[in-house]
Amino acid sequence: MAQASNPSNRLCVGQFAGAQGVRGLVRLHSYTGVPKDVLRYQPLHDEQGCEFRLAAGGQAPKGSKGDVLVVRVTGVEDRDTAQALNGRRLYVDRAVLPDLGEADDFYHADLIGCLCVTEAGDRLGQVRAIHDFGAGDVLEVVNGPKGGFYLPFTKAVVPVISIAERRLTVRLPEDVVGEPGRGGDDETETDSGEAA
Repeated sequence: MAQASNPSNRLCVGQFAGAQGVRGLVRLHSYTGVPKDVLRYQPLHDEQGCEFRLAAGGQAPKGSKGDVLVVRVTGVEDRDTAQALNGRRLYVDRAVLPDLGEADDFYHADLIGCLCVTEAGDRLGQVRAIHDFGAGDVLEVVNGPKGGFYLPFTKAVVPVISIAERRLTVRLPEDVVGEPGRGGDDETETDSGEAA
């Protein structure tokens, strides 16, 4: 089994989403800015370091979100093997991704673990993950004085992002989006982020 490099240098670029048909094709949620760009970053690795090589495999099912691709995975030849990949996240070494160049540009993974503070400097918590439930990106903020919550990831709500300082300045909306499932705990574990 090929081993990936240091996990802290990896970014999540996709996640398998089950078999497509009976000939070993797999649906893949792509987390890259242009969904098909995930195929440019080869090889990919899962959390355990297993290596995957992907190729375009056909049209996504009708009604799928725009980030869903159908791919062929080297060595996967039947539906059962394809279905067994369901849920596995795929990572690429940061060094393989394009250099963003601009100080204001970042990958979603760069936000994980950043401290969220109000404009007055009050601590709100840390970013655990970035989600898209269908209406745009949402930050999951945890370990704050009032537990955890979801926050719309918009310029109006998060006007200042300092990756160098690992800090986001937040204008807290009147009613926060909602409570995350585990938001009130004291976990310090963070989820792996997604590539922008």
